[in-house]
Amino acid sequence: MMSRNNRSQKAPRVRFQTVAREIAEIGRSFYSRGWVLGTSGNLSAVVRQHPLLLAITASGFDKGSLVPAQILEIDADERVVGGKFKPSSEAAIHLAIVRARRTRAVFHTHSTWGTVLSDTCASANGVELRGYEMLKGLEGVHSHEHTERLPILENSQNMKEVAAKVTDLLEKQSDIHGFLLRKHGLYTWGATPREAKRHVEIIEFLMEVLVRSNSAENISRQD
Repeated sequence: MMSRNNRSQKAPRVRFQTVAREIAEIGRSFYSRGWVLGTSGNLSAVVRQHPLLLAITASGFDKGSLVPAQILEIDADERVVGGKFKPSSEAAIHLAIVRARRTRAVFHTHSTWGTVLSDTCASANGVELRGYEMLKGLEGVHSHEHTERLPILENSQNMKEVAAKVTDLLEKQSDIHGFLLRKHGLYTWGATPREAKRHVEIIEFLMEVLVRSNSAENISRQD
């Protein structure tokens, strides 16, 4: 008979393997949409809440060919407890979001649209998405009349500093579904990896609409 201790050790391992497969699949799908080109972007999901264990993409891998073996397991202090590669340098941001939102998955993309808007709208400290039917796909949103604000934070190579800014932002703005790092990209999250994936798809779609519609307006003015 398996002891209770062995069962408790085996359950997180099985859970990690399931989460790693799901993250790898989602990473490949994001690559196919042009949202995580090169080695950009990172994805994570909670394996266990107490004590915290997080599955996260390893640093430096092409998301177009991402496999479960390239997903690591880290603890609340960013220490690798499973896997042989280096975790994303932005693991501190993922952990900050997980703690502040008590969420189960955090996804970061580097699309053209998010990069453009994160710079052109930086002086306004954010991007407003309003009046679009697609907004209803965000958790808790029930009307196209909703206004979703994506705050913009300054980027830095000091990830601890950025993580502190993220924590402060999420404490002050509890109703947002994501934010942008300037000249960098989108962070969003969800109660499950599938919910976080949906949020990425919706916000990326709306950011693309904004950039393309502004370009179309500029072209029509020139005509």
